[in-house]
Amino acid sequence: MKKVKFVEASHIRVSQKTTCELLDISRQTLLNLIERDPDFPKSIKDGESSQSSVYFDYQELLDWHELTKKKSRGAK
Repeated sequence: MKKVKFVEASHIRVSQKTTCELLDISRQTLLNLIERDPDFPKSIKDGESSQSSVYFDYQELLDWHELTKKKSRGAK
């Protein structure tokens, strides 16, 4: 039986499309978050071309989501 090696969440990159699906938001809402929310994770560009794919770090998305939940519930 093969052993399965799991990748730590901090090393998983997520595409813009998958980010939208995970957060249940539209692409436009994602672009608004990127532009207006200073706490939203910074994107990771895969290459230097203007058409290079853009990703987000999965763990940073999880951390941001937890922070957002705490803020919305009045926690400090």
